[in-house]
Parts: sequence; C-alpha cells; structure tokens
Amino acid sequence: MRLGLLSTARINDFILSAAAASDRVDVVAVASRDDARAQAYAREHAIPKAHGSYEAMLADDGIDAVYISLPNRLHHEWTLAALDAGKHVLCEKPYSRRPHEVEEAFARAESAGLVLMEAFMYRHHPQTAKVKALVDEGAVGRLRLVLAAFRFVLPDSGDIRASTELDGGALMDVGCYCVSGARNLAGEPEHVTGEQVLGPTGIDMSFHGTLRFPGDVIAQFDCSFALPRFQRLEVVGDEGSLLVESPWRADWEGDLLLQRGDEGVSRVDVPRVDAYQLELENLADAVEGTAAPLLERADALGQARAIDALYRSAAENRVIEL
Repeated sequence: MRLGLLSTARINDFILSAAAASDRVDVVAVASRDDARAQAYAREHAIPKAHGSYEAMLADDGIDAVYISLPNRLHHEWTLAALDAGKHVLCEKPYSRRPHEVEEAFARAESAGLVLMEAFMYRHHPQTAKVKALVDEGAVGRLRLVLAAFRFVLPDSGDIRASTELDGGALMDVGCYCVSGARNLAGEPEHVTGEQVLGPTGIDMSFHGTLRFPGDVIAQFDCSFALPRFQRLEVVGDEGSLLVESPWRADWEGDLLLQRGDEGVSRVDVPRVDAYQLELENLADAVEGTAAPLLERADALGQARAIDALYRSAAENRVIEL
C-alpha cells in the first residue's frame, strides 16, 4: 500500500517507523502547506515525493491511502477531500466529537468503496485483545467496574492541543483512550456525566467522567494535561480484577496482572509488538480486501457520541442520556 502523510506532525514518526518495519506499507509522499517544509521533511525522512499543498498530494495518482494527522478540527474536512479524491483514509484519533460528521464521512467512504479507519493504535495491540478476551471469558467474573486514566503535562499553551478552535482538550487528546477502552469492554453507555477543569485558553486541562453501561457496569476515568505522566486501566469483576499498567501506550512498558479471589496475582504474558505497524497492516489488508478494518463506522460513531455527551454534561452540569 502506497501511503501519503497529510501533514508533518510529530506523530508521523511512529507511522514512519512502523512502515519501515513492514513489508505491506510504503510511505511514498508527504504534504505540507509550505513547500519548503515539505521538501525538507521528505529529505530528512527519505520520502520520495513532497507536495507543497494538501490538494496536490490528494491529486497524486501514485498514492493509495493517506494518513491524516492534522489538528482534530481539520480531520473531517480533509477526510472528505481525500475520499473525494479516491484515497483510502487512516485518520488520527479521535475522528470527531460530532456524531453527524462521523456519519457523513463513513457514508461517503462506503458509497465510494473506500476504507476509512479511525487511528486508535492501542486497539491493534494484542494486549488489548487479551484483556477483552479475559473479560469475555469470565476471568474476573461478571464485569462491574472499569477505572481508567491517562495524564501528562502539556507545558506549552500555544500547542494545538490547547486550542479551542482546533478542538483541543484533554478529553479529545488522551481521555478518548479511556472512553474507548471502557466501550471496548462494556459496550455503549446508557448515560454519562462529566466534570472539566478549564485552562487559560478555554480547553479542558483536566476532565473526569462517569459512564453507565447496560448490566449496571460503571466506568470512571480521568485525563489531564496538568498532572504527571501516568496511564492505567483497571477492570473489576465480582470474582477478580485485571490491572493493565500501560494500556494505551504499550511502549511505556508495564505488566498485565490478573487477580482472582484469594489466588494471588499472576502476570499475563503479551507479546511486545508495534501497535502502529499492526494498525497500518490492518489498513493495508482492508484496502486489499483480505480483512475487515478492526475499527469501523459503528465504533467511531459510538466514540463520537460518548465524547459529545461528556462535553455536554460538563457544560450543562447534568446527566446526559444516550
């Protein structure tokens, strides 16, 4: 699969490394709104083509798919443009906080026979599949509680993740992992409540949420741009619990621990792999038609609905039904 990078964002480094390790994907082009920057980036990373505009890259017949790592608010606009240009799309998470945009984009992709996938790389890691399988198999008994966290300090208020106009905020950047992780285990929430702590630019510097799922399953999460680096997922059932020390960024390293009753704690082995490589290869397989995308329309729509409801709850100080 011939992949083009739509922007020169720092997160591209993970995609470039993953593509270099794969025999399924070649990064063949990069685009920037500044031609000199595109040329310099291409030289630095040994990318064959550089385009001085996003439109120019989308017009390139030598590209099969694009990876969109633009700021959140630009995801939808450029996904539609890429689909209209006949390109498959891997769009960085979260696709959007607006459910109608998710509906429009996936409808456009489906009508054109193209693949659109939201880039939640952690979902492709075997650790995530193992946690899901353990819960589904009853390793912790009946699921009752999900606790999730993802935090780091954002030192620069000029960062795009601190921009209200570009849909920044802790929930959009790191809290979305917590929401996704809870939904992966418990389904779609019935109602949610949210609390946010706003920063000087108007975005949520910290966000705390509660989601109630069918079967009386409760998920609670916190995310922040103002607290020390930390990630955690705890899954509690009526017969035991799972503790995932590095659920979202497995490259930070950490154990997957299972405790059942009085049996003590056991470590569950999972392979150390590059989730970004697995993500790219799933996209390549989907483009080729040999496998379905792991993350399809229903997941992206459920994610947008939950994020939208959490923001509305925090703004309106009330429970939001879904």
